[in-house]
Amino acid sequence: MSTRTDTVRVSDRLDALPFTRRHGRILGGSGLGWALDAMDVGLISFVIAALSVQWRLAPAEASWIASAGFAGMAIGASVGGLLADRFGRRHVFALTLLVYGLATGASALVGGLAALLVLRFVVGLGLGAELPVASTYVSEFAPARMRGRLIVFLEAFWAVGWTAAALIGFLVVPSSADGWRWAFALGAIPAVYALIVRWGLPESPRWLASRGRNAEAIVIVRDLEAAAGRIALEASTEGVPASAPAPRPRVSALWAPALRARTASLWVLWFCVNFSYYGAFIWIPTILVSQGYDLVRSFGFTLIITLAQLPGYAVAAWLIEAWGRRATLATFLAGSAVAAVLFGTASGEVAVIAAGMALSFFNLGAWGALYAATPETYPTALRATGAGWAAGVGRIASILAPLAVPPLLGFGGAPLLFVVFAAFFAVAVVAALFLREQRGRSLT
Repeated sequence: MSTRTDTVRVSDRLDALPFTRRHGRILGGSGLGWALDAMDVGLISFVIAALSVQWRLAPAEASWIASAGFAGMAIGASVGGLLADRFGRRHVFALTLLVYGLATGASALVGGLAALLVLRFVVGLGLGAELPVASTYVSEFAPARMRGRLIVFLEAFWAVGWTAAALIGFLVVPSSADGWRWAFALGAIPAVYALIVRWGLPESPRWLASRGRNAEAIVIVRDLEAAAGRIALEASTEGVPASAPAPRPRVSALWAPALRARTASLWVLWFCVNFSYYGAFIWIPTILVSQGYDLVRSFGFTLIITLAQLPGYAVAAWLIEAWGRRATLATFLAGSAVAAVLFGTASGEVAVIAAGMALSFFNLGAWGALYAATPETYPTALRATGAGWAAGVGRIASILAPLAVPPLLGFGGAPLLFVVFAAFFAVAVVAALFLREQRGRSLT
C-alpha cells in the first residue's frame, strides 16, 4: 500500500467525522498554548513602554527589544516547520512551548538591556516554531467542511492571550518598579503546560500515514470514530501494511511548478500582514504615551482596543465557510487598511478608541483567515514546512517593523506611520486574490 493511498484513506475517514469532544480537546489543548504565546508577545508591548521610562531607553533601543524576539521567531518558524514534518507535530509543539516558557521566566531576572535582548531572541525561537506547527496540527484533525472555521477558532485564542497580556499590563506592570519582572514571571507558565501537551494530545494521523506509520494512524482514527459513536472499519490493526515513508521535506519543494504561485502569494501576505500588525500593536501603548496619555491610561486604552479582537474572529469564523478563504481574507485586509488610516489621523479619546477597535477587529479577523488558508495550501508531507517558512518570511517583516516605527514617527508622525501600514495591507489584499480556494476540500 502506498503512502499516498494510506494518507487519502485516513483523510477520508477524518473528513467524514462530526465534531466530537476529542476534537474539542485537541482544539482546546492547542488553543491554550496559542493563548499563552499571544500573552508573551502582547506583554512585550507593555514592558517596552515601562522600560522606556524606567531604563530611559532611546526609541531605537526600545525597538530592539521587540525585534530581537522577532529575529528568533523568523528562525524558529522556518526550522520548526521542517522539524515538525520530519519528527511529528506534537513533539515539536511541546518542545517549543518549553523553550520559550523558560526563557520568558528567565527574562524576569535580567539586569540590563543586553541580557534581555539575548533572552528575547531565545523566546522568539520557541514562539516562532510553535504557531505554524499548532495550526498545521489542528488543520490535520479537522473535517474538511469545518476546517477553516476551527482554525479561526484556534486563532481566536490569540485574542484571549493578548487580552490577558493587556490585563497584566494594566494591573501588574505599572504597579511597582518591578511590575515588568512579575509580568515576565507569569509568562513562564507555558513551561509547565508543555508537559501536558506532550502526553495529553495524539499525534496527527495524517502525518503518521504520510510517514508510512499507517497502523499508528489507524489507531488514532478509530479512537476518534469511537468517540463519534461510529463502528471502526478495522477490528484491529494487525495486518495493516506499513508503507514507505515520504521523502524528507525540502524547502526547494515549496517552489515546485505546482506550488510556486501559492508559495509566492503566501510569502507576500505573511510579510505585509506581519509588518503592519506588529508595527502597530507592539507600539500602540508607547505611541499613546508619546501623545500625552499617562502610562495607566495608555494601557487602559490598549485593553479596550484589544477586546475588539474577539468579535473580529467570530465574524471571520462564520464568513470563512460561507464566503471562502480568499474573499474573507481580502475583505478583512481591506478593512484593516481603512482602519489604519483612521487610527493614524484620529484625535480625541473616543476617536482613538473607536479607530483602534476597528483596526483590532479587522486585523485579527484577517489573521484568522490567513492561518486557516496557510496549512491547507500544501500536501501533508510539506504542510508544516510550508506554513513554517511562510511564517518565517513574515517574521522578517516583524523584525523590520519595530525598527521602522521610530524614524517614521519622527519624520511624519502617526499619520504617516499608519498610512504606511495601510499600504502594506493594500498589497496583501492583492496577494490574497491569488490564493487557491480550499473551502470544503479534503487535505491531501
